[in-house]
Amino acid sequence: MLGTWRQTKNKIEDMVNEALSLMRKFKQCEFSLIPRGQVGYATKLATELVGTKKRETCAICLEDTDLSKIYAVEGCAHRFCFSCMKEHVKIKLLGGTLPACPQDGCTTKLTMKDSKIFLSPQLLEIMVQRIREGQIPPTQKIYCPYSKCSALMSLREVISSWALMYTVAGGPTLRKCIKCKGLFCISCKVPWHAGMSCCDYKRKYPHVRPEDAKLQNLAQQRSWRKCVKCNHMIELAEGCYHITCVCGYEFCYTCGKEWKDKKATCSCRLWDEHNIIHDRGGRR
Repeated sequence: MLGTWRQTKNKIEDMVNEALSLMRKFKQCEFSLIPRGQVGYATKLATELVGTKKRETCAICLEDTDLSKIYAVEGCAHRFCFSCMKEHVKIKLLGGTLPACPQDGCTTKLTMKDSKIFLSPQLLEIMVQRIREGQIPPTQKIYCPYSKCSALMSLREVISSWALMYTVAGGPTLRKCIKCKGLFCISCKVPWHAGMSCCDYKRKYPHVRPEDAKLQNLAQQRSWRKCVKCNHMIELAEGCYHITCVCGYEFCYTCGKEWKDKKATCSCRLWDEHNIIHDRGGRR
């Protein structure tokens, strides 16, 4: 009648769930019911046992590491040393993707909150950018055409300033970068060409700019690929030849043909990591 049992039941359920969560953090664990009068003694034994194990072997580098420098991934409780976690996250972020747990087969995503403990301010800033990139649908991504900016914007953000820009300059394709405030043409994806239509601009400037020509020459020398959807240049560091650009477009790094529904439309080989590194070294 008083609801006491319901409150007690909920408390027990919370304690069981907490115990199950703790169990997942150990390689081996099982329940053992302790009489009320022996709880203090059991706690003392458990504390002494934990205190005897001050080091743990990292599953990546296989080095015995102090427990204070071991990181447990939130959500899956897989454990690795700070050094390996930092390197893993760094490689993923610089490669343009959000890092997940390095445990083979685990897909648990790392969060900003958990990564602050071992990441530098610079890498945390990159992680913020990668999270933002992941929140914008591929078809909504727009990059500032100014080389010193290249800020990522969503189509919604760009359109929000359309009315003002249209009134001021009278151009339906005029947009403004939300970061550097530079004006650009959303149709041509180039800095704003005042007084010229997109067709007139392309006729007047049919050739690439000197800085673009240098980039194209460098890309050709190093066998880089350009995404046909967003024109971003991509260099394959490691992994297979299936490329997913930051804009979401997927293609074959060998021939450039599009991947559809996670399937290749070409007959090029999908090399493993060892062959790719060896092959790229041979081509150079």
